[in-house]
Amino acid sequence: MTSTMTSVKNIGLRGVIVADTKVSFIDGQEGVLIYRGYRIEDLAENATYPEIAYLLLYKRLPTVSQLEDFTGQIHAARELPEFIYDVFTGYPQDASPMDVLQAGVPLLAMADPELEDDSREANLRKAVRLIARLPQLVSSWNRIRLGLEPLPVDPALSHAANFLWQLHGIKPSRAMAEKLDTCLVLHADHTFNASTFSCRQVVSTRAHIYAGVTAGIGALSGSLHGGANARVMKMLLALTGEKDIPAWVASQIENGEKIMGMGHAVYQTMDPRARYLKQMALELGRETSQEHLVNLSMQIEASALAEFARRGKTAIKPNVDFYSASVYHLMGIPLDIMTPIFAISRIAGWTAHIIEEKTGEAQVKPALYRPKAEYTGQYCGLLGCTYEPLDKRK
Repeated sequence: MTSTMTSVKNIGLRGVIVADTKVSFIDGQEGVLIYRGYRIEDLAENATYPEIAYLLLYKRLPTVSQLEDFTGQIHAARELPEFIYDVFTGYPQDASPMDVLQAGVPLLAMADPELEDDSREANLRKAVRLIARLPQLVSSWNRIRLGLEPLPVDPALSHAANFLWQLHGIKPSRAMAEKLDTCLVLHADHTFNASTFSCRQVVSTRAHIYAGVTAGIGALSGSLHGGANARVMKMLLALTGEKDIPAWVASQIENGEKIMGMGHAVYQTMDPRARYLKQMALELGRETSQEHLVNLSMQIEASALAEFARRGKTAIKPNVDFYSASVYHLMGIPLDIMTPIFAISRIAGWTAHIIEEKTGEAQVKPALYRPKAEYTGQYCGLLGCTYEPLDKRK
């Protein structure tokens, strides 16, 4: 149907500015990612995930005492309400961890005594509880589906180390825990991606923070977003016996097929997070004597870059999923837990964006999101089509 108003259709809202934010910034041309003014390289090399969560929520890096207090709040909030374990035991054992995580957040909402308090202060406290408890939802479900009892929190362990302990039942090495912590830093926020936009769109209706996070998890579960890392791992496992990787890569490009983990909707150069994950993968490959997996990834990357150059095309470079898949696999993390770990990290960014959306901390006051669509269906004029009684329809 042709509208009487001039309209510009932008499929996927590419490049459309829908709001202001002070949380994070991306320059896709230069490969720059900034959290609250700080470059991701500086943060990945120096900060811990609790520091980053504090930065995203409180708009500044914490002092020693502030970080101690914030970390203490996270540790104190780790335990799940007891009824959630009972609910989990009734789920099918083959239920997807992402579906369980998405179903678990509304359960946390039901147990939150401040659910109806929408003040910034109350939402900050809810954000801390969500940061603390998302790892518990994932690790507890993993144990329950294996017929095992969820493990107790170890108060002596860091946020990342405690998750690995509760997931595997083995205390991780300090190096392994630090690598996971860096992964959490790298994934903590990424401006208005699909899941963050989902969070903000939902809470623009004045829905509570848990509703926004639930929507974000749903968006993250898609294979074009957070689910991409699992698809990268499936690709690598399928190619383990492939003898001619350059030929496989050339065939994929020739036929217009995706090479999972290559390319990004925003970055025109290498994703700055991918550099750290690549180095991590190399280190873990050596530590676990599984260099073949990392070598395979590097061969795919090199073959793709060479093939694009041969064809005179702009190179499509690795994104955050390409090497994070190898990193998580080498940490012993199951394939279907990889995307939930993305959520465990991104919860800091999601909640920071939700609070920004609710409180109008950016320059433009938030409003209910209501985009317009162009109707292309059946049209019988402004009076509409004539309804025919059921017995007269052919």
